[in-house]
Amino acid sequence: MSKPYIVSMSPHMHSDTTIQRIMMDVIIALLPATIFGIYHFGARALLITVLSILSCVITEAVFQIATGRKILIQDLSAVVTGLLLALNLPHTVPVFIPILGGAFAIVIVKQVFGGLGQNFMNPALGARAFLLISFAGIMTNWQVDGVSSATPLTIIKETDVLNISAMISDGTLPGMVTAFLGSIAGSIGETSVLALLIGGIYLIVKKVISWRIPVMFIGTVAVMSFVLQGFDVQLMGYQLITGGLVLGAFFMATDYSSSPNSAIGQIIMGIGCGLLTIIIRLYGGYPEGVSFAILIMNLFVPLIDRYTIPKAFGEVQV
Repeated sequence: MSKPYIVSMSPHMHSDTTIQRIMMDVIIALLPATIFGIYHFGARALLITVLSILSCVITEAVFQIATGRKILIQDLSAVVTGLLLALNLPHTVPVFIPILGGAFAIVIVKQVFGGLGQNFMNPALGARAFLLISFAGIMTNWQVDGVSSATPLTIIKETDVLNISAMISDGTLPGMVTAFLGSIAGSIGETSVLALLIGGIYLIVKKVISWRIPVMFIGTVAVMSFVLQGFDVQLMGYQLITGGLVLGAFFMATDYSSSPNSAIGQIIMGIGCGLLTIIIRLYGGYPEGVSFAILIMNLFVPLIDRYTIPKAFGEVQV
């Protein structure tokens, strides 16, 4: 007697890839920037990182228990959120900042909208924007070796005479190599472009993310800054290797639930983020525009998906 034909719900093909495996890859990719940040800024950076991760993990567990949901902290998504948030914070912030930011990221940005995969923006990025608006002075207090120091983007924005070579010579601006390696003021995880690129390339090689968003994001900033800042290669270079551009392009604009699904949609997302970033940096009130650029583009993702995702085979217009 032949075996009965069993009809089951899709999907019929399964992958070995799990949420936990993806999150672990993201954590591995962030390790170079995390280690450098702790080395560069000291034990205070380690404390902020640990508090941020613990805040996210504990908040998620407590919220899921309180709402009768299954506890899912083992998927490591809360760990990734806490780590990303920490890397977006100055090491000088009071200890309540990563705790408050972690709780906001998990409850307001993630869980209120249904949990993992349902949030319309990256939780860490949403929390950073909340903290920046609420505690602007604290969130822009940059120090290196205990000495207050403006970031290169702040110096460039506030300086009328943009003779970059002279500013490098007199020490007003760090050299390009120094800035690329990360020995400058900034958030814990954004200063070393080298460390971030290592992590970003790892994610692309592992096929955790696509190259489209980060390449189009960074490429658009490069082209627009070159055109809008008098075709100055050095100015363009500082726009690329300082600030949170590389961190945002590889690790936050590529968030699965808040970025487009189609290839053309991802290209649009990258270009849009790049345009908004350079507009905010050059003409807005903030010297940095990556966070707000990504958040604004997150709002357009449903619209982008609507017009760029191909129709399913056999779909008819009603």
